Amino acid sequence: MASPGKKSYPLRIDPALWAEIERLAAQELRSANAQVEFLLREALARRGIKPAPPPKPAPGS
Repeated sequence: MASPGKKSYPLRIDPALWAEIERLAAQELRSANAQVEFLLREALARRGIKPAPPPKPAPGS
């Protein structure tokens, strides 16, 4: 189930690429989904595009 306020999107991805994303996520203590979002934000920043920062979790969540 998607987090409130987040867009859900099915993604078809090469299994070897997904394995690397999962490996990086584990090293950086993120979920694979959070790692994909981090990498997308990083790629956009390299292109000079700065999306709004991720929302802060509500207190007590």
